[in-house]
Amino acid sequence: MLGIVRPCRHHLPADLHRRWMGHLCGTCLALRDGHGQLARTATNVDALLVSVLTAAQTAVDPTTRRAGPCPARGMRTATVVSGDAAQLAAHAALLLAAGHLADHVDDGQGAFRHGPVAAAGRRVASRWSDRARATAPAGFDPSALLAVPSRQYAVEHGGGAVTLEDATAPTADAVAATFAHTAVLAGRPVNAASLHTAGAAFGRLAHLLDALDDLDDDRRDGRWNPVDATGAGVGATRALARRQVATLAATLPDLELCGGPDARLAHRLLVHETDRALDRTIGRSEQPSTDQPPQPGDRPPVRPPRGFFAGCAAAVGVCCAGQICCSEEFTGPWSGQPRSSPCPTCIDCSSCGCDCCDCCADGDSCCSCCDCGS
Repeated sequence: MLGIVRPCRHHLPADLHRRWMGHLCGTCLALRDGHGQLARTATNVDALLVSVLTAAQTAVDPTTRRAGPCPARGMRTATVVSGDAAQLAAHAALLLAAGHLADHVDDGQGAFRHGPVAAAGRRVASRWSDRARATAPAGFDPSALLAVPSRQYAVEHGGGAVTLEDATAPTADAVAATFAHTAVLAGRPVNAASLHTAGAAFGRLAHLLDALDDLDDDRRDGRWNPVDATGAGVGATRALARRQVATLAATLPDLELCGGPDARLAHRLLVHETDRALDRTIGRSEQPSTDQPPQPGDRPPVRPPRGFFAGCAAAVGVCCAGQICCSEEFTGPWSGQPRSSPCPTCIDCSSCGCDCCDCCADGDSCCSCCDCGS
């Protein structure tokens, strides 16, 4: 599932986690209803921020519907968000996934090195873009989202000097336009400018974190990566990403929100979870590369690498058993190599509405450093 904002159960109170799942599942079902079952694979944990922000600006509770059993919820039913907010989130998710897929095809990444797979991927990306263009929500101009692949291609192949701001501008502009439209959906035009700023910061942050995550692979395979292509280096890229997190934290208080769980959820996702996403990316980039040849004293693989389908089956088992989030280390389902948990320092803060871990680390009493528990 695409996206950088992946809140752990230990960091969201139970009511906010249910709310988050309601927006996530609502986006997934909107993709299914509007574009078919395959489009559900485009579900993006960042795109649901559009649904959350719309609900947070609306005085009445968002429209909901009852969803049937789903493996992602342990075959439980759930009440999920529907309506215009979910439709806009699904529209954004589909276009972002189409651009992401087209980028992988152009770069020949993974299975897309093979001609038949690349051709199939290109057809899917084209079909998703065409369907999204034809079904854009009323009043929303999708041109910024539709232009991302071509603008990004121009940046990467233009041949001139490029800065990090230039390289991330297509994504930043697309997310800014989408965030700003939530003010229109909610009838709060006064929020449009601040949401545009927040969207640009979030889009740029997502692009920078993706670049840092892909840096080792891109260097090995000779692919374009803004960290190296701009000459900025890892340090400057991290610093720019940190400024985007600070921009989000500074901009969110300027919004006129209606309070309630969706406003709290927006705060947690855009302020706290973006900061955690940056820390996770820095932590991963500081780990030794797993692509290096074995060295004396290295631990041997737990088992020989699995094939694609066997690895998929093992990945389902690892996720369902909670090993990825609840263990300090787990065995990679494909490689058989030990992997560090993406949230090894999780502390159960679920009994507190605020960020105990962050507050207490600064010497403040629990729930005194921000209002997300109010």
